[in-house]
Amino acid sequence: MAKESSAFQIDENKRKQMQAEQEQIRKRVKQIKHQILVLSGKGGVGKSTVAVNLAVSLALSGKSVGLLDIDIHGPSIPKILNLEERAVQATGETILPIEMTENLKVMSIGFLLRGSNDAVIWRGPMKYQMIKQFLKDVDWGSLDFLVVDSPPGTGDEPLSIVQLLENADGAIIVTTPQEVALSDVRRCITFCHNLKLPVLGVVENMSGFVCPKCGEMTDIFKSGGGEKMAKQMNVPFLGRIPIDPQIVQSCDSGQPYVQHYGSSQAAQAFKEAMLPLLNLEEKR
Repeated sequence: MAKESSAFQIDENKRKQMQAEQEQIRKRVKQIKHQILVLSGKGGVGKSTVAVNLAVSLALSGKSVGLLDIDIHGPSIPKILNLEERAVQATGETILPIEMTENLKVMSIGFLLRGSNDAVIWRGPMKYQMIKQFLKDVDWGSLDFLVVDSPPGTGDEPLSIVQLLENADGAIIVTTPQEVALSDVRRCITFCHNLKLPVLGVVENMSGFVCPKCGEMTDIFKSGGGEKMAKQMNVPFLGRIPIDPQIVQSCDSGQPYVQHYGSSQAAQAFKEAMLPLLNLEEKR
């Protein structure tokens, strides 16, 4: 009987602790007007590139933005933004995100690793606790948008962030035009529907190649598959982003593409994909 009473006390204490942690997350999130998840059912479709350039586009438009990288095993945001040498600061239990610009803050597990080659070998519960810490302990302050870059698939990380945020505005789904990617992206949309997470729209990345010399478009991976799939799944289509070698160069050099190549076709496509997010502000 004493053992049962002790076990009950432990469970009750754990329940109270979880409630207190979730309440702390609610207080943090209450200062953020909109929370946007960037998802994809398939790896290698340029999801992190889309997340970074959407966040930077919002920041360039004058919005205060937080960019949260919850890809625990493959954090690429620090590399894309040339922040690999930066380290986060902490005061007590509060973690301060990296301030890239006056109105763009960034957080990633990459800032907490000893080196860029370190591997994070964690099971689901550890990843859940890390994501919870990103929301509970990171002082994001007052933001217009929090853009969350999630790893591909429908596993621990996207499920954890949806549950912890409780009422995210929705998800942007990234795909490439070919069917091998689209089949996995359909599952990602179903994941959103099952969790009652609105799908803000689909972005078709790597949609054609624009020749830098003559301007001719060549459909290397086909084109239009994402738009067709979005129509079939009855979700909005946000636009096509063509292949541009300068996107690769900007990611490798840590220079945000939309900031340094703002007049290019791909940069204009990123900005058009951002418009529905700005409409969220107008509807509020």
